Amino acid sequence: MKILLLNLYYPPDTSATARMAQTVVDTISTHHRVTVLCGRPSYDPTERRRWRAYQTENVDLVRIIRAGSTAFPRFSMKKRLMNYLSYVLLAVPRALVLDCDVVVAMTDPPFQGIVGAFVAMLKRKPYVYNIRDLYPDMAVGGHIVAAGALTRIWERLDRWALGRAERVIVLGEDMRTRIIRKGVEPSGIAVIRDGAEILAPAKPLPPPDPEVIRAIRGSFSFVLLHAGNLGFYGAWNTLVTAARKLSNEGVGFVFVGDGAERAAVEAAAAGAENICFLDYFPAAKIPSVLAAADAHIVTVKRGLEGVVVPSKMYGILAAGKPIVAVAPRETDVASLGEKQGFAVVADPDKPQELVSVTRRLLADGKKLKSMEAAARAAAPSYDRVAELQQYLEILERIRAR
Repeated sequence: MKILLLNLYYPPDTSATARMAQTVVDTISTHHRVTVLCGRPSYDPTERRRWRAYQTENVDLVRIIRAGSTAFPRFSMKKRLMNYLSYVLLAVPRALVLDCDVVVAMTDPPFQGIVGAFVAMLKRKPYVYNIRDLYPDMAVGGHIVAAGALTRIWERLDRWALGRAERVIVLGEDMRTRIIRKGVEPSGIAVIRDGAEILAPAKPLPPPDPEVIRAIRGSFSFVLLHAGNLGFYGAWNTLVTAARKLSNEGVGFVFVGDGAERAAVEAAAAGAENICFLDYFPAAKIPSVLAAADAHIVTVKRGLEGVVVPSKMYGILAAGKPIVAVAPRETDVASLGEKQGFAVVADPDKPQELVSVTRRLLADGKKLKSMEAAARAAAPSYDRVAELQQYLEILERIRAR
């Protein structure tokens, strides 16, 4: 089959959707011919590209067409919007003349799912809607845009796009529940988790880098680590408030990463000696970062359950580390974590619950060890290779029809 995949970001962009788009493409291109229609690199790219209306390159069995979108840095929302609109204005005409059997769209830009449905309708081709973040729910819940006439129109168009899709792919059961509430038939929804690379027992992880361990642990006796994007979705005030209450108990809250909310979180944490902020480490050091913590924080603020599904959970499990889920119990990380024993849960609106949960872990070494064992036992269930095979199964069912 000839597959057309639409997503603004693709390597050398470094966004999570760029990396995941490449992972999906690498999987399906082993059996099908894939054309990726993306934009000029703009999301912290490892390299820049000169402007051309369209640039085409072939990487192994994949054809990559880059529309000449603007390439402003991602830190200004207005300039990001220009990147979005310029990409769509150039990508849609090109998509309409490309030969394909199936159209697949991800969610960059945030209205890409609507664009993909429009392209598939005009081409009279089957449509697969791969939702990474759920819009406009994400934009409204994260206070990026105010609810109003624009978001109501956006919601109506997105429901139309969901209705046109032969298959809607989501990241977790919590997101699936959200989509069902929008009127999508449950049978048309597939849960494909990002998962993690699961090493064979014969291939153990290399020993952690002592410099990374020292940088993260410092002088703390117990480290709660949040590694990843500090975006609009986290219960950051709850984390900072709880950390201050634990400041005299040897507990360190360490944030590794960047994001739109980092400056605000740092400002809220000013003066707290047990709250530390570090920049991202190189990708090769990620196993050491994961190993450095006593437990990892995964947070989703109330109202965004099923809107964002943090994929870092799977890497944490693969590293055999416990999770403190500062999230509603409806989220996958909380519900699966409690059921399978690798996580404890604290209400994202109640800092004192996080304080109590942390004190229990600090006092109960056996509990922490049992959570580590549960994490290692759960990890193989989320093997990335097995999850990705579902994309091929979906495409085979479409071909059969």
